[in-house]
Amino acid sequence: MDWFWWVFIFFMAGGFAKVADTARTALRTRHERKMERLETARQERHELVAAQKPPEPVCGCTHHLAKHDKKGKCHELVQVPVAWDADHKPVQYEAGQCTCQQYVGPQPLSQVYAEDLTDLA
Repeated sequence: MDWFWWVFIFFMAGGFAKVADTARTALRTRHERKMERLETARQERHELVAAQKPPEPVCGCTHHLAKHDKKGKCHELVQVPVAWDADHKPVQYEAGQCTCQQYVGPQPLSQVYAEDLTDLA
């Protein structure tokens, strides 16, 4: 029964608070690491899906290749600010022509058919 008093004195002196704090910190760290692993796995899945898609032919003006003519001029309508407030933030917009002068996005590859190579020897 002598050990009971030592345990009792340990807990009364604040020993339990230290044990509880250590356990709480360990659980918090474990949770943060688990969430990081889940986020990394989600990001890897997202990257794998994105890697399977062909590149979108989108110009620097964020418009698709279909909105540009053969010379590269963009024919998409955009919102152009025409009025600003005291903080120099636009408050009114009008429809206007995109000022992109040339398509600079990726060039789509044409479909190519090639015979299978076989060793006939």
